[in-house]
Amino acid sequence: MRWLALVLLIGCSDGDDATLPGGSCSDSPADSTGQGTYYDADGTGNCSFDASPGDLNVAAMNAVDYHDAAWCGACVEVTGPNDTKVTVRIVDQCPECAKGDLDLSPQAFSMLSPLAAGRIPITWHEVACPVTGPIAYHFKDGANAYWTAIQIRNHRYPIASVEAKDGSGTYKAISRLDYNYFVEESGLGPGPYTLRITDTHGHTVEDTGIALGDNVTRTGASQLAACE
Repeated sequence: MRWLALVLLIGCSDGDDATLPGGSCSDSPADSTGQGTYYDADGTGNCSFDASPGDLNVAAMNAVDYHDAAWCGACVEVTGPNDTKVTVRIVDQCPECAKGDLDLSPQAFSMLSPLAAGRIPITWHEVACPVTGPIAYHFKDGANAYWTAIQIRNHRYPIASVEAKDGSGTYKAISRLDYNYFVEESGLGPGPYTLRITDTHGHTVEDTGIALGDNVTRTGASQLAACE
């Protein structure tokens, strides 16, 4: 039900009225309301994740709320007709979806309503992803000492920032691009790197000894803390 048109992705990715993830752990997550549809999802998409045939409870976020990849890798609980529920991981953007809408995988949609319904009213809010093990760092194909692109994977909550420690011992922020990589255009040097990850609830993880690679994934030492 959606088409990845690059011009639409660029034109619609940042709205001032976007619903952004995060907030205090003590706050109840706010519900968003919209329409749910489905598409032939395989786990790939604008968030640049690999296909996930073993985990197809995934969805594409509407272009307004996508907000430059802010929701990529986050999980939301979706409620459909008759209080049916499913938790999905955000892996893509839906350019033609209105604010509040989600385009779901058929597997996820069918847990809310028969596929024949095609379009259903939904509400959704952020929840913790059911991850196991530490967070992971994926270096993009072509990443090197002079152009370094890192994607955070297997994270419990949405990622707010990624910082790298420079030669003086100071952490400096790395910019996130709308295809869900944190990119240092001038490179981070040959590594290994010390990185600090902060989620949208303020939890942080610091990892040392993260080795540079080309299209490789490095496993960190710990996971972002859970909200109590």
